[in-house]
Amino acid sequence: MTLSFGTAGVRAPLGPGPDRMNDGTVALVATAVARHLRMREPAGSTVIVGGDARHGSAGFVDVAAAVLTAHGLLVVVPGAPVPTPVVAAAVRARGAVAGLMVTASHNPATDNGIKVYGPGGAQIVPPTDSEIEQHLRAAAREGVAVPDAGAPGARVDPTLVDDYVASVVAGLPTPARPPRVALTPVHGVGGEICRRVLAGIGVDDVTLVAEQAYPDPDFPTVDSPNPERPRTTMRLLGVAEEIGADVALALDPDADRCAMGFVGADGRWRMLDGDDTGSLLADHLLTSPLPGSVRTTGNGPGTPVVASTIVSSRLPSLLVPARGGRHVETLTGFKWLVRAGQPLRYAYEEAIGHCVLPEVVADKDGISAAGAWCATVGSGGRSVGEGLDALAEEFGAHLRSNVPLPLEHGSDPAAALRRAADQLVSTGTVTPLDGTAGFRVTIPGARAVIRPSGTEPLLKTYVEAWTPARPSARDRQDAARRLVALADSVAAAVAF
Repeated sequence: MTLSFGTAGVRAPLGPGPDRMNDGTVALVATAVARHLRMREPAGSTVIVGGDARHGSAGFVDVAAAVLTAHGLLVVVPGAPVPTPVVAAAVRARGAVAGLMVTASHNPATDNGIKVYGPGGAQIVPPTDSEIEQHLRAAAREGVAVPDAGAPGARVDPTLVDDYVASVVAGLPTPARPPRVALTPVHGVGGEICRRVLAGIGVDDVTLVAEQAYPDPDFPTVDSPNPERPRTTMRLLGVAEEIGADVALALDPDADRCAMGFVGADGRWRMLDGDDTGSLLADHLLTSPLPGSVRTTGNGPGTPVVASTIVSSRLPSLLVPARGGRHVETLTGFKWLVRAGQPLRYAYEEAIGHCVLPEVVADKDGISAAGAWCATVGSGGRSVGEGLDALAEEFGAHLRSNVPLPLEHGSDPAAALRRAADQLVSTGTVTPLDGTAGFRVTIPGARAVIRPSGTEPLLKTYVEAWTPARPSARDRQDAARRLVALADSVAAAVAF
């Protein structure tokens, strides 16, 4: 079975065969993209192709470049491993008709993939993805030869990285009090470029986690290169405590996501989840806009937009209007978030993805998010802990439990969703999600979203409970009980 063209491309384990990442399947994907482009764009149109430092990435970049060049397209590559945001930014900055990024992001070391960008540097959306999928199926039926190693390829342009750094630096403010930073790229490609960006805004005191500072496709010091996993950021928090840092930052291997850590009033370092970070950044970016941001407020066309997804916290729906912005909730994925409305001030997803400079990178970008976070922490205002407390005081405390629930082997996720929804009707109000598989169940003071995984045999559950504003200790205890009760009901319904 040939690889399926998914959310924004393909992702699979490395290995031989039509359902694995190898030179043959990469040639098929590149052929499908090339045929799609040649039906809509003139010959000689520019395509940006880059890759990270994973196993196979460099060779896959060469294969894709040779295929696209053979179809009459001008291919530009950075000439070295780069973060995903560099490719997304280059598509927009160079007026390219598409971009291909070879990466599997935070997947295991055994995986690789290809992400596809359209004009403007945003991830592709329907019907483009289905049209490329059709070309992919046709190419697989016909058979596509893998280009020879010496086949004509791309034009190397190392200034793609320099241009990205300059654009991000120009879009970020210099912190009033530059923080001391502990940083890990988790064996990925973002460390040095992130350090360049931070230096560009005056944040020079940056210490990298030494064992994770340079690219290593085996990710030897972590079980998973995903910074959402507590074990992945253990070394980072240790370094942050050792150097007396103000900020801890963890990029994922292709640097399109960033997790932030802080030291609490008790002196302990901990990582924030994506919703906490997203709410704090939304608050700051609406009250202290970045250079060049549209500053109009109200309900008119210039009202700044902040976007989050159907599985993110409800807090932004309260916070954003209170700060003069317009909150938009989208389907999951940055291909929808960056299209939420204009002028887009900020977009985030709970899985530690942030878009803080949409005019530079129309996608999630961990490096620019790291810079924006340093500017936020270094603004001379409240500490991170104080900021979280202030949001809870104004809008209520929001407690969350996001847990993937595995299905039995061979189970049909659609059937499991239907059974779970039927079981939860007696618990609360069940409503289907608009435009995607899944549903939401709501009870007074709590809600849960249940949706299928696109890659694994499991259902993803996102449960949240909240308190009134100015919550008492009793309010928080009641919310915690609601959270546990609803999460247990959801788990029981999925297991039924």
